Amino acid sequence: MLPGRKLPGRKLPSRTLPCRRELLGFAAVGLLAYAVDLALFTYLRGPAALGPLTAKALSFVAACSVAYAGNALGPYRTARARGLRPYAVFCAVNLAGAAVQLLCLAVSHYGLGLTSQRADTVSGAVVGMALATVLRFWGTRTWVFRAEGRVGSWTG
Repeated sequence: MLPGRKLPGRKLPSRTLPCRRELLGFAAVGLLAYAVDLALFTYLRGPAALGPLTAKALSFVAACSVAYAGNALGPYRTARARGLRPYAVFCAVNLAGAAVQLLCLAVSHYGLGLTSQRADTVSGAVVGMALATVLRFWGTRTWVFRAEGRVGSWTG
């Protein structure tokens, strides 16, 4: 590149702004649900002395309820999601995500023999959560809170 020459500024297309807002809203709700999941899982594995899979299953149910309410009242408040069907589909999407988390936890705890509370937390609430979040975002925007003309697309 020649001195004094600037690269042309890159503007994001206006269609990416709604997607950005959706991602940020989903992330904010997800962080809240993640905090509920992590805090409850840590308590249930520690002072409550529950097994790792039971603790994760219970913390998941609490976090799933927080996530549905947060998404329905936040980033997807204008989407057409009424009645029990969207909640049932949301639960199914989140159960698939939970299966990913539980699989990570089971492989680590029982398959690899990493049985400390820290190892359980990392495998279930960090690695498993990261993988499950990708699945949950896609399923939530595609099947639960779909806007007309936007089903599964990246345009708002």
